[in-house]
Amino acid sequence: MKATLKILLPILAVSLIAFSCSKDDNQGQTQLKIRLTDNPFDATEVNVEILKVRVNLSDDSSGWRDLDTYAGIYNLLELQDGVDTLLAQGTVPTGTLKEIRFVLGDENSIMIENVLYPLTIPSGGESGLKIKLNRQLNASIDSLQIDFDAEMSILQTGTGEYKLKPVLKIN
Repeated sequence: MKATLKILLPILAVSLIAFSCSKDDNQGQTQLKIRLTDNPFDATEVNVEILKVRVNLSDDSSGWRDLDTYAGIYNLLELQDGVDTLLAQGTVPTGTLKEIRFVLGDENSIMIENVLYPLTIPSGGESGLKIKLNRQLNASIDSLQIDFDAEMSILQTGTGEYKLKPVLKIN
């Protein structure tokens, strides 16, 4: 009986997902939520100032929409071990999400051994942090969790400067 349940439950789950995704509802609206989390890293703080979250629902620049963003300075290291935070949300047309962009401010820093260093983000202030994807949004509500991998994203240069070259993953 347990073996049968172990086989049937995944099949049922996949069937439900396939059925719910097969509905063609491009005219509807989706309440989209963007959440942020982080993998562990050996520093005291990794602070990134996020001013705005934008999403693109088309293959060109005509589909950009700003989400209601909880702008602020986020210590990524507070978002570990299953902890996340709601970063932005908004109602967008149901369809295919092509890109997410974080517009950043200048207040980015890293604290190592109680010393706070500036954290430079090459081209981050100009174009922001971009995530390309091709994800069909669920009708009515959808949520994306973005894992900002601080350990893989931070580089120390030979001059002792810290640079952020973001490694972002969609969970």
